[in-house]
Amino acid sequence: MNTRRAIILILDSVGIGETEDSYQYGDCGCNTLQNVAQAVGGIQLPHLESLGLGKIEMIPGVSSSMTVEGAYGKMKPQSSGKDTVSGHWEMMGVILEHPFPVYPAGFPQELIREFEQEIGTKSLGNVAASGTAIIEELGQEHLETGFPIVYTSADSVFQVAAHEEIIPVAQLYRICETARNLLQGKHGVGRVIARPFSGVPGSFIRTPNRKDFSLLSPPNILDYVKTAGHNVVGIGKIKDIFGSRALSESFSARSNSEGVKILLEVLKNDFMGLVFINLLDFDQLYGHRNDPAGYARALEEFDQLLPDIMASLKQEDLLAITADHGCDPTTLSTDHTREFVPLLIGGPWIKADINLGVRKTFADLGQTMAEHLGVEISDLAGISFYKQLR
Repeated sequence: MNTRRAIILILDSVGIGETEDSYQYGDCGCNTLQNVAQAVGGIQLPHLESLGLGKIEMIPGVSSSMTVEGAYGKMKPQSSGKDTVSGHWEMMGVILEHPFPVYPAGFPQELIREFEQEIGTKSLGNVAASGTAIIEELGQEHLETGFPIVYTSADSVFQVAAHEEIIPVAQLYRICETARNLLQGKHGVGRVIARPFSGVPGSFIRTPNRKDFSLLSPPNILDYVKTAGHNVVGIGKIKDIFGSRALSESFSARSNSEGVKILLEVLKNDFMGLVFINLLDFDQLYGHRNDPAGYARALEEFDQLLPDIMASLKQEDLLAITADHGCDPTTLSTDHTREFVPLLIGGPWIKADINLGVRKTFADLGQTMAEHLGVEISDLAGISFYKQLR
């Protein structure tokens, strides 16, 4: 049995420096990895260092002089926007010419009225806000009225927050499905997000029961891999990001550690195919909350898990570690940042210390993984760098 596997591991929001067009997004000077490391006086990432992280960008605490075990470079986003969905879709060969719509002043009143009519109740909020701030601001009123809290951000999202004792999680998901059905066409936001929380006024906390409802992805590399008869395994938010499209199996993960644990279990099995995993703590817990110390700690904790991942690779496996966008927690904003993303490649068979340079699009990674699996794709974006690895 052929057990050649391709693993794409997304460190959600771990960008590595502003793009040339970052000024168009208000993100001049952003560099998630470098600024986080600088904010804490240096960061210790010996295992990512051994794959070449320090050779991509100068990061305080990370060596740039050692001979590394893998291939390294960085990738430039070509899709418009700086969100999770467009980043993941681009990796799978789909480049968006136009960004998903955003609503910095809130959603149109006619849209909110239609949403309220569909769910049978009024709503609160309809503003652009931090997720933690909005539940503190409107949480008491929500408890008193039972109305869900609607808010957005600089990203293309329609978020619905509700206390789990007021609106049970299953009901909140149905509300979000209703919103997803409404938000199509010109109002087709990238994601509708359920944001359940618990606690009491003054100490509300968001629970791990978040769920994303993305637009259905166009045909992409996942479809080609599955059509070729290979497994496509999603871990974490992958199912939500692609609208369940083309996945053979899907596993939810509420934290980085849980995601890695699931990955290690999946890699114990013999199969031919692609494993796509998103680790969300960097973005969700620290980037959006402007917490560079927590971000640095999460990076160091992941780094300590990396040897177990590397040890789980079989002889013909190929591992890519990258990100989908930035979310620099040292900026004034709590939103995503327009950045290059790191590209680290490892596997028992690849040549050491290979500089892959600056890839023009995230889609180069998807094409490379497809070639590794023997899947030829000519009608989607990206150029494979597979031959450089041998």
